[in-house]
Amino acid sequence: MAEIKKNILATLAYFDVFNYPLTREEIGLFLPVKCDPIAFDMAMTCLVGCRLIYRFDRFYTLKNDPYLIKRRNDGNQKAAEMIKTARKVGNILIRFPYVRGIAISGSLSKNFADAESDIDLFIVTAPNRMWVARTLMHLLKKLTFLVNREHYFCMNYYIDEQQLEIAEKNIYTATEVVTLIPIQGDTTFADFFTANAWTRNYLPNHIMRVSTAKPLSKRPLKSLVEWLLNNRLGELLDNKLMRITASRWEQKTREKRLNDHGMLLAMATGKHYAKPDPKNFQINLISRYETRIAQLLVENQHSVAN
Repeated sequence: MAEIKKNILATLAYFDVFNYPLTREEIGLFLPVKCDPIAFDMAMTCLVGCRLIYRFDRFYTLKNDPYLIKRRNDGNQKAAEMIKTARKVGNILIRFPYVRGIAISGSLSKNFADAESDIDLFIVTAPNRMWVARTLMHLLKKLTFLVNREHYFCMNYYIDEQQLEIAEKNIYTATEVVTLIPIQGDTTFADFFTANAWTRNYLPNHIMRVSTAKPLSKRPLKSLVEWLLNNRLGELLDNKLMRITASRWEQKTREKRLNDHGMLLAMATGKHYAKPDPKNFQINLISRYETRIAQLLVENQHSVAN
């Protein structure tokens, strides 16, 4: 029982970093271990009774703050509308050469959005043409400033089918992977989730979603462009675009330029990936999470143990 309590507190502590309360079903889904349902219910009842966690309607949180529930409900409602828009954006972006899969990521994939939220997208491309695809897609994004939509959606994480496994393996990346909402490329994401089965070591109760994605359709113009670049010229172009983009991002980092959320601009780049630099966010978040767990267990060791 003590271990189950610790795991429940750990689950709530992770989402507490984001001020996001969970339902009973969600706590079970994000538990780091499998456990007996009856023992889980008993532990939940005990933790609420000891006021280690707080229940408001169908939500549970570490903070005795009912405003968090209103915040979540409002965020869920806004997210539902933004997800509809994200699907429309995905219907456009999947037409670009070498794009094989698109998923919703970030806070929106957890069904939450607020006034500062944008649409974060996770993109999978064909092998060895990721930089061609990314450049073409970002040219379109640059044009969206004409209709004041430049920051409306963000294609902030790219990988290609040659390297589907996520390199960083921790509670943060596991949560991000399993909560992705695929919207285009069903077979691509089936392969992606298979390549990232390591997430079960962190979240063994979570079933990753593939059925939400549409299958790829044949598009003559897309096929023609790919045929024209499936050669040595296409390889040289892809490598050149990678070097140009990496150089520009290194300069932004050296100049300590910040994004719209006040975070240092930095990107990790390679032949098969382009992603936010994990050193600028993941380490800090995981440190806050681990500190929160340690604090909870020290302050409430007697209640947890009994």
